[in-house]
Amino acid sequence: MVPWLGAEEIAAVTEVIESGWVAQGPRVARFETAFAEAMEAPFGVATSSCTTALHLALIVADVHSGDDVVVPSFSFIATANAPTYVGARPVFADVDPTTGNVTAETVRAALTERTRAVIVVDQGGVPVDLDPIRALCDPRGIVVIEDAACGAGSRYHGRPVGAGAVLTAWSFHPRKLLTTGEGGMLTTSDAEWAARARRLREHAMSVSASDRQASLLAPAEDYTEIGFNFRLTDLQAAIGLVQLGRLPEIVRRRRELAARYTAELADVPGLRPVVDPTWGTGNFQSFWVEVTAPFPTDRDGALHALARAGISARRGIMAAHRQPAYRGRDTGTVLLPHTERLTDKTLILPLYHQLSDDDQDRVIDAMRAATRDLVTEST
Repeated sequence: MVPWLGAEEIAAVTEVIESGWVAQGPRVARFETAFAEAMEAPFGVATSSCTTALHLALIVADVHSGDDVVVPSFSFIATANAPTYVGARPVFADVDPTTGNVTAETVRAALTERTRAVIVVDQGGVPVDLDPIRALCDPRGIVVIEDAACGAGSRYHGRPVGAGAVLTAWSFHPRKLLTTGEGGMLTTSDAEWAARARRLREHAMSVSASDRQASLLAPAEDYTEIGFNFRLTDLQAAIGLVQLGRLPEIVRRRRELAARYTAELADVPGLRPVVDPTWGTGNFQSFWVEVTAPFPTDRDGALHALARAGISARRGIMAAHRQPAYRGRDTGTVLLPHTERLTDKTLILPLYHQLSDDDQDRVIDAMRAATRDLVTEST
C-alpha cells in the first residue's frame, strides 16, 4: 500500500501552520462535517484513531464491565481490544467463508445472555450485510457498531457503508484509502452520543479548547466525567479534507486494478480472489486471494515464490483468538473454522492508486510463474 499524497496536501498543511492553530480546531470541525456528509451520517466526531473511535462508541453505547461484545476474530486485533478497554468480554464469532465478514447467522451463534453490543467489520473493504444483523440485534436491545476502518468508499445497497449503523468507526491510517497519517472518525445518528463523544475525546471538558481560545476571558471549564485525549489535529484534518476530495478517484482506480487482477488470474488453478457481494460494492482496500488446491503450494509457499520475484505480498487478515494476548482468555465457545481457514490460506497482493499497469503485470506474471516453477520443482 502506498498513500496517494501530493502538492495539495502540502499546501493544506502549510496553510494550517501559517494560521498558528495546529491542534484540534476549525479544520477538524470542517473535516467532521464534510466526512459525515460524504458518508450520509448526521454527526461526525474526529478522533486520534479508529481504535479510539471504537472505544468511544462502546462508552456512549453504555457497554460496561460484565457485558459481552460479539466481535469477529478475523480482524485486526483492535476490534477485539476495544471491548476490553471498557471491561467487557470480547466474544468471537466466525465469518462467512466467501466475504470474510460476520453474518446474522454467525453473530446469532455467538450471542450470550450478557451480550450488550456487536461489532461488525467491513473486512478489507468488503461491505458487511448489515440489515439482517440489525434485524437480529435491534429487538434484543443489542447495539450494532460498524467497524468501517477499511470501508471508506465501499457501498451497501447503494449507500456508503456505515450509513445504516447507529455508530460507525473509521480509520485514516496510511493503509487506508483516505489517510491523515494517523486518525479516525466516529459517525452516529444520535445527537447526544455525538455530543458526549466530543467531550470524552477532550478529557470530558465542558468547554472545548477552540471555544476557550475564541474567548478573551476564557470561561472556566468543568470535567464532567473521566475522559481521554483522543483528539485529531488541524494538521491532520487539513490533509483529510484534501483526501476526501480524492476518494472517488481512488475507489475508481482501485476497482479498475482489482478487476484486472481478477481477469488475469482467473485461469490460475487454486486461486479464489475476493469479489463484490450481491448487496454492495467494495473499495478493494485489500485485494486478497485464497490459495487452495490445485495450486501447487500453500499460501506461505506462494508468498515465498513472490518474494523471490521481488514482489512484496502479505499474509491475509489475522485471527485474533490465536494471538498470545487472547490465547487462554475466555472469549466464548464458538468454533471458528472459516476464520482459521481464511487466516491460513489467504494472501494480499499489492494494490494502491499509483500502481502502474507495468508493475501490476509484474505481480500477475510472478503468480503465473510461481505456478509453473512450483509444478516443475515438484516433478
